[in-house]
Amino acid sequence: MTKTVYVLLFAISACPQLMAATPCERLIALKLPNTTITFAQMVSAGAFTPPSPFPSPGLRGGMTIVAAKDLPAFCRVAAITRPSADSEIKFEVWMPASNWNGKFIGVGNGGMAGSISYASMAAPLLRGYATSSTDTGHEGKNNDGSYALGHREKVIDFGYRAVHEMTVDAKLIIAAHYGRAPALSYWSGCSTGGRQALTEAQRFPADYNGIIAGAPANFLTHLQASSVWKAQAIHKNPGGLIPPSKLPLIHKAVVAACDARDGVKDALLEDPRLCAFDPKTLECQGEDGPDCLTAAQVGVAQAFYSPTVNPRTREQIYPGLMLGSELGWSSDVGRMHADITKTQASEYLRYGVFHDANWDLTTFDFDSAMAFADRIDDGVTLNDKDDKEENIRVQDKNRTTLSFMRTPAYDGYDLFPKDKRLR
Repeated sequence: MTKTVYVLLFAISACPQLMAATPCERLIALKLPNTTITFAQMVSAGAFTPPSPFPSPGLRGGMTIVAAKDLPAFCRVAAITRPSADSEIKFEVWMPASNWNGKFIGVGNGGMAGSISYASMAAPLLRGYATSSTDTGHEGKNNDGSYALGHREKVIDFGYRAVHEMTVDAKLIIAAHYGRAPALSYWSGCSTGGRQALTEAQRFPADYNGIIAGAPANFLTHLQASSVWKAQAIHKNPGGLIPPSKLPLIHKAVVAACDARDGVKDALLEDPRLCAFDPKTLECQGEDGPDCLTAAQVGVAQAFYSPTVNPRTREQIYPGLMLGSELGWSSDVGRMHADITKTQASEYLRYGVFHDANWDLTTFDFDSAMAFADRIDDGVTLNDKDDKEENIRVQDKNRTTLSFMRTPAYDGYDLFPKDKRLR
């Protein structure tokens, strides 16, 4: 599935202050508000053993994975911060033992988080950055939302608070260790990490000088509702489930229909929004086969492309999947799954919004239930603060540049919710 990376740059100056440096092991005694440092120790080059194996080294989406054995010597600090009575936010800070470049990178999570992103911390460390990651306040698999049942404060931690608290504490730990604060601080994250990036930009613009927001899972209640929209389409017509073997068929037809619209035939869609394609052109004329779609499959494909809408007002809740995204439909992002009962969408809505372990996504109403979800979420995963004055520059990887102040940045995302935006 094609992913877009947005880079947000802020004009924030940093003036590092010099202070006495603290050896790694002595950071255990560092006093921070609401925070306990649980260990601080030097790790020799190549000696770090991650709690779970890193993915294979190389490029993975927009992130570089390096092997744990290739890591340099570093100071490893682990801590727990408790900004609320029900908070238990774990995070780690890694600081190069030598050749620190004077900069800091916070890295994001995926899905429902639930663990520190050790693999994402490795590449920045190797390049000389101090780096940090958090579990966002709970432990568990990244598709498990049960932590949220009866724990509103933990939902807030996941929504925005954990990353901010981690960032503030990480900078203090770095300053204590090196005797000077980071000259520049950056955030890098994809999916949930991309949403965390946008949330940081909205709520705490002073936290980072630059932000990379990859494939941001923004406007979470509406994004998850769009996944329920697709799941309901499959549930209502199980015969419409499109097997992974047929997705290349649809993708090839889309490229054939739309490739040349940008003036160059290169098997790439420069702007899928300019493309007009109807999956009905692939409908079988007789029996089902590998080179065509049944009528039921055509209907499901159309539901995947179509925006999620309020059935009463016809207002768009969330955009549909872009033409050209078909090869990713069988992933958890596309959610072309036969079992729709446990997805990231159903988990977040079931536990984080409706707080009902028996909630059934097939009963979700895109009018009243959507309005209820937005009231319950109340900006936790978007923004519930007053408008800010910062100018923010957004640049996607296709070099389409947009500058904005209090205006929509791209399809499906508003920097500020409608009821908060100045008119």
